[in-house]
Amino acid sequence: MTSADPTFTFSVDLAVVESLGINLYSNAAAVLSELVANAWDADANNVTIKWNTSGDEIVIHDDGRGMTKSELNSRYLTVAYKKRDEEGHSSPLHGRPFMGRKGIGKLSVFSLAGDVTLFTKRNGSASGFNISVDQLRAKIAAKEPYHPDPVTPPADLPEHGTRIILKNLNRRRTGVSVAALRRRLARRFDTLNYADSDPGRFQITIDGRKISYEDRDDLKLLEYMWQLGSVEIDGKQTPNIVKQWLVSDNVIDARRGWSLQGWFGTVREPKQLKDPGDTQESLRNIIILARRRPIQEGILDQLDFNKLFGSYVTGQIHAEFLDLDDGSDDIATSDRQRLIEDDERVTLLVKKLRDLFNSAAEQWSSERPKQKFKELTLKYPVVQEWVDKRPEHQRESARRVMGTVGALQLDKESYRPALYKSSILAFERIALDATTKELEKFANGLYATDILPLLANARSYEDALYVQILRSRLEAIEKLESMINKDELEKVLQKHLFENMWLLDPSWEGATGDADMEISLNRVRRGILFDKSEAENHKKGRIDIQYRSAAGVHMIVELKKYGRKTSIDELIEQGGKYHEALSEVLRKRSEPVRDISVVFVLGQEPNVGYLGGRELGDVIDGQLEHIDGRVLYYDELLSTAQKRYSDYRERKKDLTELDRVIAALDADT
Repeated sequence: MTSADPTFTFSVDLAVVESLGINLYSNAAAVLSELVANAWDADANNVTIKWNTSGDEIVIHDDGRGMTKSELNSRYLTVAYKKRDEEGHSSPLHGRPFMGRKGIGKLSVFSLAGDVTLFTKRNGSASGFNISVDQLRAKIAAKEPYHPDPVTPPADLPEHGTRIILKNLNRRRTGVSVAALRRRLARRFDTLNYADSDPGRFQITIDGRKISYEDRDDLKLLEYMWQLGSVEIDGKQTPNIVKQWLVSDNVIDARRGWSLQGWFGTVREPKQLKDPGDTQESLRNIIILARRRPIQEGILDQLDFNKLFGSYVTGQIHAEFLDLDDGSDDIATSDRQRLIEDDERVTLLVKKLRDLFNSAAEQWSSERPKQKFKELTLKYPVVQEWVDKRPEHQRESARRVMGTVGALQLDKESYRPALYKSSILAFERIALDATTKELEKFANGLYATDILPLLANARSYEDALYVQILRSRLEAIEKLESMINKDELEKVLQKHLFENMWLLDPSWEGATGDADMEISLNRVRRGILFDKSEAENHKKGRIDIQYRSAAGVHMIVELKKYGRKTSIDELIEQGGKYHEALSEVLRKRSEPVRDISVVFVLGQEPNVGYLGGRELGDVIDGQLEHIDGRVLYYDELLSTAQKRYSDYRERKKDLTELDRVIAALDADT
């Protein structure tokens, strides 16, 4: 039969197909979530998905009640069919609250496939049809009705259920691995706790293997956990939990019975929330569910809470009051990945979550350093000894400071002894005549971002405690401030910064140049780095570039004039050339081509175009990640250095005991 056959009629506007189908869903998991939700509503016990990332079709089959030919036309082929208005609020067999509401989820398949074949069987009567997206578009453009081609159902179609076959696939959206797909669906449906013997069970199977809690990598990674209202997840699913809390304050509106269930937690390291095998989705996400499926997939950015805590957090929270059958408005957007933000329910949800997360962040900030202190002092016992020998009124503050150092995530563990060493020196300086209250303030206010500047100690720890070193540092900072405000002193500014690399990054104390490397780079850059003369580059705003090495890292640092305007595209192009040149030199010297960093020092923020709700720094970091690029700002490095060093007081101390501690840490460096 041809598409003119009137057996089936699909009535829909082209704009609807494109807006609510082809263009709305950006990933396969969101599309399959719609099909899985339809199977739930159809009282299915099993949904099976055949997913072959290198094949040419995807097959989704459920053993639900299926549809008659009449129901296919009146329900499935009718866009915006109001299921809850027509069929009630729950499924007839298992009494499941319907997940579907808008009647547009069926359009999602068009974002994955150019051809969609559906077979369904109910009460012994089977039907089938095929929809070609190209033919559908052509008919709609011609303002003609579209009749899907009837297709004879296969002989192996079970007595009841529905099978959907997707062909002519959009591999940009379907090219996700099976493991990533399992993980995504496991996070999106709260249906994993059914027993196989339960007559009302609902199970999802991909390529012959049932999705279970084993697919929930976020649960396996959790170190600290907060469960809302009741214990939902047991210890079998969270083998690495250090501590968890049961939050009883989970009510949003007692009068209306609105409350939250579920959980959220933190992992050991933020990088654990990034899956190198799934670039489309991060585990750093709180999924909000209603009726056991997602209704909001990214709410963290709306909460405005402790950012450090936020980089470690993941979770799944149930908010049933967001999707009630009480006549209230539907507040889910068309793709069910966001909520209408100005609705009262969403406003109350955001406020409650913000309060819960801020409270959890305080608990986390208190508990985590204790745990890290226990773990890491086993490796560095001298740190424990130093804490134990503090006067009693200093001991708890010292423990918190060292715990914060222990909790800090570092690229290389070999950096930690230097951090311990610098933190001990800073503590000793403050402790000379500081009150207990001042020490507690220092310990309680110390976060990971405050620890790094402590690396900017003097060349030897003996000198670090003496006033002349501190004064020279302050003088260097004051000189930098005056230079930034005087463009005519650019060459002096360049010389000053390259002689005091700690002003750019505290960890670059003692960064060194390499005359042979400079000569080699000069040869290469004449052929690679610049198409124009050095004079033109200088005229356009580059003060100079130089090579430095520190802690095993090869760095090219470019200083630009304070008032110079740049764009991220310019930095990417220049940084790529620098990286290429340095890589070539390293290869010629038979050295490993790794640990290369490109640093730009700017006075003005670069133009990056549309941020899309992201932070400027995150966008820049992402754009420059391939060259390990960084952007520093004169004003920020001045402010950071001034703040850190102006806090140091002029004092001396008998170093006999401190000598031993520092020497032991030096041995581990």
